[in-house]
Amino acid sequence: MVLSAQTNRICAELLALIKAGEWQERGKLPTERALADRFGVSRRNVRQALDKLEDDGLVWRRQGKGTFVGQPSDPMGDLAAKITGETNALEVMEARLSIEPALAGLCAQRIKPQELERLRHLMQRQLETEDPQAVELWDGAFHRLIAQCAGNRPLLTAFALLDKIRSNPTWVRLRAKGRDAASLAVTHSEHLAIVEAIAIGHADAARVAMHDHLHTRFTALEDEMQALCDSEGQPFFARGTRH
Repeated sequence: MVLSAQTNRICAELLALIKAGEWQERGKLPTERALADRFGVSRRNVRQALDKLEDDGLVWRRQGKGTFVGQPSDPMGDLAAKITGETNALEVMEARLSIEPALAGLCAQRIKPQELERLRHLMQRQLETEDPQAVELWDGAFHRLIAQCAGNRPLLTAFALLDKIRSNPTWVRLRAKGRDAASLAVTHSEHLAIVEAIAIGHADAARVAMHDHLHTRFTALEDEMQALCDSEGQPFFARGTRH
């Protein structure tokens, strides 16, 4: 769908507000009428902008309830997310290394053509943005779509848990410190390998590509945590050590 300049402007403004955490507390956006009044546009412009953000996986809608930031929460994921304070970023990455390659493999077997097109779009949006917060949004949407397209409810619930935990603002800032132009180029290359494996329906290649990508991010996160501990004069417990 080709959007008007007006609708594209509303998309950009809504995205900026989402990144700024405007509706983070309740998770629910104002009504279309309220947004139209706020931006001085028609409800049609607002609806088209929300359609675009929904396609990008940044908002979701429930009939009769409204529009919400992110994706529908998984009740089991919400319940399990209470362990956030009992884990750390590296443990979450270890869990992702166990779960997401399997999701990528299943996705390669089950993804629909329109979903594949969305996956390519999300990958491209992350490449094009220069905003660290937007990088996180597009990256999360990319991995979330793969999990959804895998079509496995128990694995999706496990992913929802990890996705919720890793949204911790402190961890988001830590990840952002490990991203620069070079690392983002590597990420794009690795995302491309994942997408191409999924596109040809090669489950094994998709699993390997996802594992390689997450291992790269694990190493970068480990380096950032080491540097943080060094700067604060605290010991760092690397992989394979007891803590």
